[in-house]
Amino acid sequence: MHEAAVEHLGKSDKVLARLIRRVGPCRLLPRRNTSPFQALVRSIAHQQLNGTAANTILKRVIAFYPGRKFPAPEDLLATPDERLRGAGLSRAKIAAVKDIAAKTIEGVVPPPRVMAKMPDRELLERLTTIRGVGPWTVEMLLIFKLGRLDVLPATDFGVRKGFALTYRRRELPTPAELLEHGERWRPYRSIASWYLWRSLDLVN
Repeated sequence: MHEAAVEHLGKSDKVLARLIRRVGPCRLLPRRNTSPFQALVRSIAHQQLNGTAANTILKRVIAFYPGRKFPAPEDLLATPDERLRGAGLSRAKIAAVKDIAAKTIEGVVPPPRVMAKMPDRELLERLTTIRGVGPWTVEMLLIFKLGRLDVLPATDFGVRKGFALTYRRRELPTPAELLEHGERWRPYRSIASWYLWRSLDLVN
C-alpha cells in the first residue's frame, strides 16, 4: 500500500528513505468502520495515556452497555459521571466525551458521508469547538479515521521523538521545526508521520 507516497518520500528525504527501508511497506489503514463519534471518544481516552491503559479504560466503559460494540451518544449522555469515573476516565475526559456525544446529536460532529467530503481545515475549525477536542485529536481523526494523506501532527510526542531518533538529534524538534522540515514530505505527511512512529518500535 501507499507505493506512490513511499516513492515520493524516499526521493525527497534521504534520511527518511533509510528508515523506510528498515521498517518496510507502510501498513497504515484508516478505520472506516468506526463512526466519527467513536473515533473522537477513543482519541479523548488516549490523551496523555499509553495505548494499553487507554484501551483498558475503554473496555470497561463499553462493558456498561451489553450487546453493543460501542455506546451510542444518547447512552453515554445518560450514564452517570461517577460510573464513568469508576471505569477510569478523568473528570475532564468525562466532560469531553459527553460534549462530543451532545455535539454529535446536535450535528456539530458531521455524519460520516458529510465528514468525508469536508476539507481538513474546515474540520479542524469545526471540531475544535468541542470541549477537550484540540488540533491533535482532530489530526488523529484525519489520519486514522478518514485516511487523509497530508497531515503532520507536529505536537505529537511520538512523531517528534521519532524524528529525533531518525535524524540523530539530541533534542526533540519544536513543532515549528518539524513543520518546516515536513514541507518536503507533502503531499504525504501522514505517511511520513507513520514511519516516524514506527521508528520507535525499532528501538524497543
